[in-house]
Amino acid sequence: MMKKMSIPTSKTSLVLFLCQIISALDVPLDSKLLEELSQPPTITQQSPKDYIVDPRENIVIQCEAKGKPPPSFSWTRNGTHFDIDKDAQVTMKPNSGTLVINIMNGGKAEAYEGVYQCTARNERGAAISNNIVIRPSRSPLWTKEKLEPNHVREGDSLVLHCRPPVGLPPPIIFWMDNAFQRLPQSERVSQGLNGDLYFSNVQPEDTREDYICYARFNHTQTIQQKQPISVKVFSTKPVTERQPVLLTPTGSTSTKVELRGNVLLLECIAAGLPTPVIRWIKEGGELPANRTFFENFKKTLKIIDVSEADSGNYKCIARNTLGSAHHVISVTVKAAPYWITAPRNLVLSPGEDGTLICRANGNPKPSISWLANGVPIAIAPEDPSRKVDGDTIIFSHVQERSSAVYQCNASNEYGYLLSNAFVNVLAEPPRILTPANKLYQVIADSPALLDCAYFGSPKPEIEWFKGVKGSILRGNEYIFHDNGTLEIPVAQKNSAGTYTCVARNELGKIQNEVQLEIKDPTMIIKQPEYKVIQRYGQVSFECIIKHDSTLLPTITWLKDNDELPDDDRFLVGKDNLTIMNVTDKDDGTYTCIVNTTLDSVSASAVLTVVAAPPTPAIIYARPNPPFDLELTGQLERSIDLSWIPGDENNSPITNFVIEYEDALHEPGVWHYQTEVPGTQTTVHLKLSPYVNYSFRVIAVNKIGRSQPSEPSEQYLTKSASPDENPANVQGIGSEPDNLVITWEPLKGFQSNGPGLQYKVSWRQKDVDDEWTSVIVANVSKYIVSGTPTFVPYEIKVQALNDLGYAPEPSEVIGHSGEDLPMVAPGNVQVHVINSTLAKVHWDPVPLKTVRGHLQGYKVYYWKVQSLSRRSRRHVEQKILTFRGNKTFGMLPGLEPYSSYKLNVRVVNGKGEGPASPDKVFRTPEGVPSSPSFLKITNPTLDSLTLEWGSPTHPNGVLTSYTLKFQPINNTHELGPLVEIRIPANESSLILKNLNYSTRYKFYFNAQTSVGSGSQITEEAVTIMDEVQPLYPRIRNVTTAAAETYANISWEYEGPDHANFYVEYGVAGSKEDWKKEIVNGSRSFFVLKGLTPGTAYKVRVGAEGLSGFRSSEDVFETGPAMASRQVDIATQGWFIGLMCAVALLILILLIVCFIRRNKGGKYPVKEKEDAHADPEIQPMKEDDGTFGEYSDAEDHKPLKKGSRTPSDRTVKKEDSDDSLVDYGEGVNGQFNEDGSFIGQYSGKKEKEPAEGNESSEAPSPVNAMNSFV
Repeated sequence: MMKKMSIPTSKTSLVLFLCQIISALDVPLDSKLLEELSQPPTITQQSPKDYIVDPRENIVIQCEAKGKPPPSFSWTRNGTHFDIDKDAQVTMKPNSGTLVINIMNGGKAEAYEGVYQCTARNERGAAISNNIVIRPSRSPLWTKEKLEPNHVREGDSLVLHCRPPVGLPPPIIFWMDNAFQRLPQSERVSQGLNGDLYFSNVQPEDTREDYICYARFNHTQTIQQKQPISVKVFSTKPVTERQPVLLTPTGSTSTKVELRGNVLLLECIAAGLPTPVIRWIKEGGELPANRTFFENFKKTLKIIDVSEADSGNYKCIARNTLGSAHHVISVTVKAAPYWITAPRNLVLSPGEDGTLICRANGNPKPSISWLANGVPIAIAPEDPSRKVDGDTIIFSHVQERSSAVYQCNASNEYGYLLSNAFVNVLAEPPRILTPANKLYQVIADSPALLDCAYFGSPKPEIEWFKGVKGSILRGNEYIFHDNGTLEIPVAQKNSAGTYTCVARNELGKIQNEVQLEIKDPTMIIKQPEYKVIQRYGQVSFECIIKHDSTLLPTITWLKDNDELPDDDRFLVGKDNLTIMNVTDKDDGTYTCIVNTTLDSVSASAVLTVVAAPPTPAIIYARPNPPFDLELTGQLERSIDLSWIPGDENNSPITNFVIEYEDALHEPGVWHYQTEVPGTQTTVHLKLSPYVNYSFRVIAVNKIGRSQPSEPSEQYLTKSASPDENPANVQGIGSEPDNLVITWEPLKGFQSNGPGLQYKVSWRQKDVDDEWTSVIVANVSKYIVSGTPTFVPYEIKVQALNDLGYAPEPSEVIGHSGEDLPMVAPGNVQVHVINSTLAKVHWDPVPLKTVRGHLQGYKVYYWKVQSLSRRSRRHVEQKILTFRGNKTFGMLPGLEPYSSYKLNVRVVNGKGEGPASPDKVFRTPEGVPSSPSFLKITNPTLDSLTLEWGSPTHPNGVLTSYTLKFQPINNTHELGPLVEIRIPANESSLILKNLNYSTRYKFYFNAQTSVGSGSQITEEAVTIMDEVQPLYPRIRNVTTAAAETYANISWEYEGPDHANFYVEYGVAGSKEDWKKEIVNGSRSFFVLKGLTPGTAYKVRVGAEGLSGFRSSEDVFETGPAMASRQVDIATQGWFIGLMCAVALLILILLIVCFIRRNKGGKYPVKEKEDAHADPEIQPMKEDDGTFGEYSDAEDHKPLKKGSRTPSDRTVKKEDSDDSLVDYGEGVNGQFNEDGSFIGQYSGKKEKEPAEGNESSEAPSPVNAMNSFV
């Protein structure tokens, strides 16, 4: 039997009602429907009843209405028709009833004062607006009056009267001084509700002449000012204290009338010294708790939203130390009319009944009157279906002509209410407003609500069907709601599908289809668990979910039902929350919330943060194995297993793993069956036929897995025919005349019974052949012989046992064996794109000649010879494979100006077919590679000799060489570039007429007819004097040894860019020399990690220069120091020596400063004498004495490693005697033994020190201790 009920409010999201109807049609707010239905007018917007306007601006009287057809508008003024066409200042907005009275263009606002009413009318009735009273705002000036100064005795009370002009609306009053600063108010001095300023008692500081009352008129945005009032306070001793006296209100009692819903303001201001304190009470009752407020230092009682219950006697009590005074205000709350039940629009079908109810209340009780289309109902046209009964109009058997708009007026002496309500009689065929094929998605086992929003007049009947041609839905599993909605209280998977809604009345019938999809519920399969964690530890909560694959879940974590703290320690993963470095404030409840568009689930866990573990510490271990396994509920395909958990050993069990043994097929082998949460001790297991089961259970906690439980009793399931067929069935030939059929055999428990066999069937595809079958056992392969080469076969393999066959298997397509392709690709063409790239084309071979699966084509190509060298040599073939049925390919990486051959072969699964005839092609010339080398030799004063090697890869016929060179000055700036073209058959060149002692940079490349190749660069220097060139040599190797390291220095003569190395070993030892590479081309090195008190041999060599080395030198490291050494840094003689050195340096700096300011010269010789260590001086080549620095001009700076001039002097261009120029600036560096390793130069630009072998100089203490 069908249920019929109304949808709850929470389930009516799609059906909205135009109005609440009693015994009437429901009209949904469907925009398209409302545009088509006829409707009487409805006032949607109107101006307020009491409308005060700014007399300086245009007057806009609003009246907006809707209806079908759109209504027309008319106005009355003061009860008579207002003809706006006769007044040029008045216009009505298009498609609206709103009036605009043009005041800013000559009109007078006072001329348009009056009572206005708007009427909106169409063929179905007329609606009227409220009576709108238009009054212009007024802000009159203050009347002039002569104000005498107020002379008041100290302690007396005083009232300064404001008496503002009467405005419309009343002004806002405030008191200020001449500086436009508000006068301070307090319990003693305050402003009353009437605007007067009250002094409970005056003080001398109240004396002033600028008490000014201001009145602000908001409508006109004007402020009027009263003349200043002067107050002078004179003192008398002593000041007499007085008990309270009320300044306002006067007398002991007064009355107050207020309207319901307004704000009630009661005021009491008292005089007295000391200043009285005001308190309020309500006689016989309490002041309303949530609506009572005190203002103006409790002198004003404010009650908002008053009702009749607030009537009564209110007493104010003023009290000081001398006594009290009180006043009782009798409050009466009256009420303008207010609605109890306002009339509602009524939509009826022809012949239906209905009622309009108009009920209002007020004090006094309002009277009710009815109008029809704006006319009192007593004189309105008769309607036989209408009967007026006081506040109710009853309609019976209405017809379309009964449509009208009715007005209810409720009024008393304090106001009125006017409400429009239409009666609309419609005859309409059924319409379904729910979109066609609307898709509903719900979670399984949840209610499903399928909407069928409809309209029709008379009201249609609704029927539901499942499917397009299904039967009508009936029964207790469905609920049919009055608004057409079909409810399925518990939607299951089989509830999904197409549902059809049919609406019919006497005027017609219509139907609509909707779709229902059932989704799997979202579940948290691994919930966060209660955690106890030590402070500063790490904790993780899991939240592993399972959800419908078509829904996208979002996971949110909360702490104590609020967002997670904004802290980097909280790491939110895909299915976990990790908290690093846990603190006490992390204690709380953590909640994982999973939301999809259809459902939401959550789970919580508590985190407890504890201090260090108690003593003795808790021992955590793997759980003990479960026991007492029991089998119950034995069925053919299922069984229930239960157990008792073992001791969890202080770590909660997270899950149980269930394993099974098949004693019939695989005795002794345990297989995984399933697992359940640690809170579960029973499980329902699905079984397979013909298996002798026994089960065991393993408990798991965070420490690990328990030992397995003892096996349960055995349970042998009954035999049955197989449920499934072998998987992965394939047919692939191993030879050209066979077909090998293979499959994955069923496992033992999949056989479902004894006598497992396989029925193998095959037949050639696309040939009208019968199936050929064979039954085999204990194999997973069958070979069909005598087949044609590479033809398709339909194959199927079906399992069977002694009880029968498995279900019919699906067919797969296989092929008999492949053979090598028969023909080669034809019409091979080569298109050379450039010197390194060619494109090859060929015609595809016929598929029948492939005799297998076409895998692609292989292109074999090889270089025959280089056309530039005319030399043949064996080159390995290169192979490119092009997959699929491609007929072209690109050959990259070819060598320019070479002859190539290629052929093409087709490839199938068996191998390659015959090669096509070799195709010869040539690549054009390209640009050459760079010359193989460039040497610059035999430097003279004005010439250099260049030698070069031809390019390794000429890539064509060389036409010439190009040499470009330019000088480089001392600041590494490049001079003008000179270019020379050299014939291709040359291999050397002597450049003459060069500048002496000048560095040149050379750029050298080769050309073919295509263009220039890459260039090679080199630098060289012409010599300064005509001397015989020196062969490279290393001389004057010196050592300065400490306890565990030694400074090695040497002199070098020879070409630039030599790379040095130092070899050393223990003197007298036969061990191999140890080798250290010197970083850069500098002439010093520090050997570290030496053994104290040991003699070492050392020599220096240069890489790449015929392997020449220096002669050997022998040195000995200092002895190891005793453990008790004197710290000389604390000795008096050492401190005195350091002070003397500091003083000497200070004097030297002063002298330098004075000389520089005088513009004098600072000879380098003086600088040399300032250094005590002779190792920093340059030495002469012949006798080892210190050389002098010359002031000769035009000397070019030497590059480190270049030959030393024959006179062993270093010249400088400009001598400004800066210390930086002589190596004492920021570029100076010292070795570990303190020796200076910077270079003297006549230029300020110093070459940076190279390498990283040099380190900080050792402290003076260590330096001295190393020689003790």
